Amino acid sequence: MELIHKELGDGINLYLDVTDKFKTVTVNLYVQNKLGDEATWYALIPSVLKRGTSTLKTYKDMVKYLEMLYGTTMAVSVYKKGERHFQQYRLELPQEEYVEENVFEKGIKFLYELVFEPFTQDGAFLKEYVLQEKEVQKNLIESRINDKTKYAVDRCYEEMCKGEPFAIFELGKKEDLDLIDEKNLFEYYKKCIDTLPVDIYVVGNVNPEYAEEVFRKYFNLRRKEVLNIPFTDVRKEVKEVKYVTEELDVNQGKLTLGFRTNVSPGSEEYYSLLVYSTVLGGGPFSKLFMNVREKASLAYYAYSRLERFKGLMVISSGIEVENYSKALDIILKEVGEMEKGNISDYEFDSAKKSLYTSLNAIKDNATSKADYYLSQKIAGTNLGIEEFIKKIEKVSKEDVVEVSKKVKLDTVYFMRNKKEV
Repeated sequence: MELIHKELGDGINLYLDVTDKFKTVTVNLYVQNKLGDEATWYALIPSVLKRGTSTLKTYKDMVKYLEMLYGTTMAVSVYKKGERHFQQYRLELPQEEYVEENVFEKGIKFLYELVFEPFTQDGAFLKEYVLQEKEVQKNLIESRINDKTKYAVDRCYEEMCKGEPFAIFELGKKEDLDLIDEKNLFEYYKKCIDTLPVDIYVVGNVNPEYAEEVFRKYFNLRRKEVLNIPFTDVRKEVKEVKYVTEELDVNQGKLTLGFRTNVSPGSEEYYSLLVYSTVLGGGPFSKLFMNVREKASLAYYAYSRLERFKGLMVISSGIEVENYSKALDIILKEVGEMEKGNISDYEFDSAKKSLYTSLNAIKDNATSKADYYLSQKIAGTNLGIEEFIKKIEKVSKEDVVEVSKKVKLDTVYFMRNKKEV
């Protein structure tokens, strides 16, 4: 992988991708945790941190300061990969060759303050900020249901992984917000910042020695014992398929099938599994699109998607409620065709071309590259994009058929409209 790696402090890693492809320098800082019962607390932290730092005490002050740095932008987010929970802090800075001052160091100092030196009052976060961000988070959790397509997939995963950390929503639970105040959230934040791994990815045309020097100035931190986030065990035997139906206010039924793949994210089989999922439901050339949507006219959409870090695959489709049995039968028939090896050259070649296009597109977005590198690190593979493409090129139809035998249906989730009383 064409990355320069430097260890800055205890559990703080810097990765530099030096490229002249972009006119900006993008810095993504990720704090990594185990997905668990404290998810609500963990998800709230970035929202509170973006409200003010020790020197820029309001969001307005922060925005003004970033505007002075030639329109530098900031964003924060929270998401999960398998059973790992990530906070993401992103800065996009102009390259110094286009401006007259030391924007890079000022930006990195700001990033350090954003994450490690928040605005506090009496040894706690500002009460007003915490109350406001709790309300925002509550609204986000409640609004999940508004996007029925995504919500159906989330619900399928939750039913499928009941009792497993992966079933926890990345923003946590609404009822947990009532337990959080400015003091206990700050105590939890300090524990996180002292013990969780931090990975920083810089993508842009920077001088590596200068970049390292700047980061060492602010991020060479001595911390307590840094946690080792364990790999998720993806192996799970399916003893019996679960069938779950929920009635909601919808016009269109959402049929979602959850599968256990039993393929670990770092194994050679993963590349075969990726081709498998793409042939099955990765685009307009796929079996699901052609046979469920086009030929049988049973679905408004039908696709498959992998959750690499939990060893799952989901098939999502939008159907008329009365077509439930027909659609389920034909989807399972297409899954069976994969196992029998009934894959045409057109389907196979189109799937590979689609994957090449997607992988090459990563190169055109700095944050997509950072996310790709992060995924490679946590999978333990550390492949460059070109190396990843070569792995896909080597996959044969026989490999796809072989991996298909590991894919087992676990849960069938159906969201339908409320029945007339």
